[in-house]
Amino acid sequence: MSNSADSPSGPARTTRWRPVRVLTAAVFALAGLIFVTSFNTAKGTNIRTDASLLKLSDLIQERSGKNAGLEESTAAVRGDVDALARRDDGSTKAEDEKLGALERTAGTTPLKGEGLTVTLNDAPPGAQAAPGYPEPQANDLVIHQQDLQAVVNALWKGGAQGIQVMDQRLISTSAVRCVGNTLILQGRVYSPPYKITAVGGTGALQKALGASPALQNYQLYVKAYGLGWKVDEHRAMTLPGYSGTVDLHYAKPVG
Repeated sequence: MSNSADSPSGPARTTRWRPVRVLTAAVFALAGLIFVTSFNTAKGTNIRTDASLLKLSDLIQERSGKNAGLEESTAAVRGDVDALARRDDGSTKAEDEKLGALERTAGTTPLKGEGLTVTLNDAPPGAQAAPGYPEPQANDLVIHQQDLQAVVNALWKGGAQGIQVMDQRLISTSAVRCVGNTLILQGRVYSPPYKITAVGGTGALQKALGASPALQNYQLYVKAYGLGWKVDEHRAMTLPGYSGTVDLHYAKPVG
């Protein structure tokens, strides 16, 4: 391909642009565009170290640590409030018993009794398919949100009086969610193995786990690819009370 152009001085002449020259011009143009874009983005800061570009996982871990500290502070304040409330406030025994029952239902007080712990874990590194099963995909070898939710739902259905996931007691507003291969529960982050502990009749809890269709499907992956599954029964155990805030957070209209 040829183009004609006028030189700054002298007669017009025809110039044949070589592919190398065209490519060189394109490279310089692209470099200039990248430079301008980087300058406008950084606005005078180092974009490699800008806090806004930290990895999401780092931000989640940082927030998880802060939330853990806030929970400890909240628990301490709640203890002080409960101690003040237990002083002579003129309430009747019936009122105190009713309040205690509400606290147990809400999950804010410790719970004792028999129960069990279910442990879920990713498949071991380098896991291969058992004979007769197809080769695993990446998603076949890790614990997913629906696996944790299936255990929790089965335990509630089996008559659990209270449930703890990892080191946190579940309450009515608790949401078991996973991002990638990590669990996010009430503002804190956890990695496998995941432990779900419930207080209740062990026979009924075991029966509910076995009857869950979702967990029956999970057992297929246990056999095929070695996903972790372990159930330990406890004759006596104590679940701690929930120590975080019980305020509801919801979206609000703007304006």
